[in-house]
Amino acid sequence: MSDHKDLLAWREAMSLVEVVYRDTENFPRDEVFGLRAQVRRAAVSVPSNIAEGSGRNSSGELRQFVGIACGSLAELETQLELAARLGFLDADATAIRQTDRVGRLVNALRKSLTHATA
Repeated sequence: MSDHKDLLAWREAMSLVEVVYRDTENFPRDEVFGLRAQVRRAAVSVPSNIAEGSGRNSSGELRQFVGIACGSLAELETQLELAARLGFLDADATAIRQTDRVGRLVNALRKSLTHATA
């Protein structure tokens, strides 16, 4: 498999993690171990799963881990929307926009892996 660092989806997911950490820095103090921690874990999970899948032995395993990354993105999207509804984030926060971008890239990667093995 190619190096995960060569994948645009991984690079943009890493940028997403940085943005999420910055955007969640000012969450209420009582959310440090609540929603803020969950949002950060979900964000970190996206590039981590892409990297793990890329480091495995087959494109089938990469496809499986990219699927897990898609699940983490859906979780993150939900958590960010909740944070916006609670007033912790603006509805147009950078993290929300970057989550959309990464979602498109990860889904495109997933489709390309599906077509490559079909």
